[in-house]
Amino acid sequence: MRAAFHEQLDEINDLLAEMAVAAGTAMNQATQALLNADLSVAETVISGDDHLDELTSEVERRCYEAAALQQPVATDLRLVIGSLRISSSLERMGDLAVHVAKQARMRYPNSSIPMELRATFAELGALEDAIAAKTASVITTKDLSLGPDIEKYDQEVDRLHRELFTTVLSPSWSHGVEAAIDATLLSRYYERYADHAVSIARRVMHVVTGESYSDTTLEAPIQS
Repeated sequence: MRAAFHEQLDEINDLLAEMAVAAGTAMNQATQALLNADLSVAETVISGDDHLDELTSEVERRCYEAAALQQPVATDLRLVIGSLRISSSLERMGDLAVHVAKQARMRYPNSSIPMELRATFAELGALEDAIAAKTASVITTKDLSLGPDIEKYDQEVDRLHRELFTTVLSPSWSHGVEAAIDATLLSRYYERYADHAVSIARRVMHVVTGESYSDTTLEAPIQS
């Protein structure tokens, strides 16, 4: 009976890993659509969100079933509850990628971002690729040593987000209010995407260690 239960938990974890890969692919494609004003790729991201929603529903169904039939305790209970929280964050990451794609679609055939911000958004996209890959690995392996990398990438995203605000508020900004709003909204989507990845890594740490989620931190320990 317990062996069957742990097989259920493994299957739930596999679904979460699949969601992490899908969320990573979605943001990668959304960034391509944004940088290249590519309507076809934007539509692919938008239509593909249904798959993430379906995976979220399947994870929820399996978690509720496991909780009702197996009455898990300790680590197993944390895993079931943590999986629900993680799936919610992954679904939201997919939604944020859709927001980026919809912005690209709304401004098509023009670009949503001025030429001077292309490098910033390309860097944001590269950071999100790295974050998504690390997040999938954390879910799959429960390797907590990956946490500081996710934290580091998140801090870089935050830095770029702040720099972008400085740029659009500068007296030298020449692209108008609409372009400034577009850029800041897009940057916010990338920032929130990274924040959800951090939340997932912290949730995995809670599951593995039993430490309260509010007390978890991904920062690397200071070497003495």
